[in-house]
This record gives sequence, C-alpha cells and structure tokens, in this order.
Amino acid sequence: MPVIDWAAPWLAPWRATGEPLAQQVCAGVAQPQALNQAGMAPVRFVAQSELPAGVAYEQHIFETRCVPTRDGLHDFFNGLCWMHFPLTKRRLNQLQAAQIAHSGIQPVRGPARDALTVFDENAALLQAPDALWDALVAKDWQRLFIELRPLWRQAQLLLFGHALLEKLVAPRKAITAHVYRVRSASHLIADIDAWLAQELTADKLAHKPFAHLPVLGVPLWWAANEDPAFYADASVFRLPQTGAVAATEAAPECP
Repeated sequence: MPVIDWAAPWLAPWRATGEPLAQQVCAGVAQPQALNQAGMAPVRFVAQSELPAGVAYEQHIFETRCVPTRDGLHDFFNGLCWMHFPLTKRRLNQLQAAQIAHSGIQPVRGPARDALTVFDENAALLQAPDALWDALVAKDWQRLFIELRPLWRQAQLLLFGHALLEKLVAPRKAITAHVYRVRSASHLIADIDAWLAQELTADKLAHKPFAHLPVLGVPLWWAANEDPAFYADASVFRLPQTGAVAATEAAPECP
C-alpha cells in the first residue's frame, strides 16, 4: 500500500476512495474490514479462508454476495472496482456463474469464461472519436499517438481490471490493457457502469472485442511519451501481424 502513487493520472478516478482506504490498511485495519467500512459495494468482503474448499470463487460470490479477499494490492484494487463499477462487476459475476452452471469447472476455460476473466482482470474502457479507435485497432501507433495526439483531449480512458491497476503500481512501458470501446453518451463512471452492465454478454465477449493498448503511451500519462521516439520501440508498440485485420492479434504482457 505505501508504494501506490495516488498522483498517477490513471488513478485519478480511484483516488478519493482508494487513498483513505489504503491508509487504513497501512495503519493495521484488516483489508476486508477496511473495504467494508466504505459501504460502497453491493457485496461484503470476507477473509479468503471463508471460501469453502472445492467451491469456485465466482460461484461463491454469486451465491453469497461475499467476496473472499486476500491481503495485498490485487484484491485491494478488486475491492475498489466493486465500489466504482458495482453493476458491471455484478454482471460479470452473473455471467461467470452461468458459465460454471453450464459447463462446470474445466481444466481449461472456454472462450467465454476466458474473455470474462480477461475483462475482469485487464480491461480498460475507452470513449474516443472514431479516428482514434480505428488507429488503435489498426495498431497505427504513429497516427494514434502523434498525428492524432490533439484528439486525445476528446477521449477518456478508464482502467477497470484490478490486475492492470496492480501492475501499474510499478509502471513499465510494456504494460498493456485489453481495451473495450464504450459508447455511452456520458463520461460519468456511474453512467458508464450502467451502460456496461446492459452491454456485456458472454457471446459478445467470447468474440474478444478488445484492442491492445500499452497504457503508458497515453498522452499526459507518462512524461517520456512527449518524445515521439518513445513509440518507436517495436517490442512494445508492435506492428499488426501480416494479414491481421482483427483487434486481438498480438498478446499483451501477462501479469
């Protein structure tokens, strides 16, 4: 908790709630207790030991509205996600529980469960003009970040995935988000949350409607990207695979 830089631009939407909670945890309050005291989530946070043996994590949440929570950044940011996107988190849990009820727990997740997990762990939500989105899908980094740089003033990128937020506590150039395009007319988180909860389906996510974005390339998010040479690193800003037309070709860095 002490290493979280709450002044980081990607944490701006989370700071008002997250910073005081992190201070409580640093002061010795148990993490589930601190998250519950905020009173903002539609679930109750409990110790990880309350997850019964042999019961799937998602199924337990669905049946009890209790979220088993470990100490540490990963589950701390998951708690913040439940507070800021309660409808979307509940929708993802419902979809996961439906997949488990249909197929059980398999050694390898199917495409729907895999995509649901990717969204929950690593998604970022982008509202942007068509030109920006098209350049992102095409991995046309020169156009996206240099030619169209002024258009980013009309865009909003919200980080959703708790693993993504955890990784950015120690920022590295290669950290990459799975970006989902938001078409809500509002930029308010509560409105985006309501829109997403209605938008997301297992079938839609199974088709992997994501674009890949190295998040430290976002203008004003990282001082080094003021230099156009920042985007010349082909190991991070990868070109599309030969013949690729989809937004989901190159795999991003794993947690």
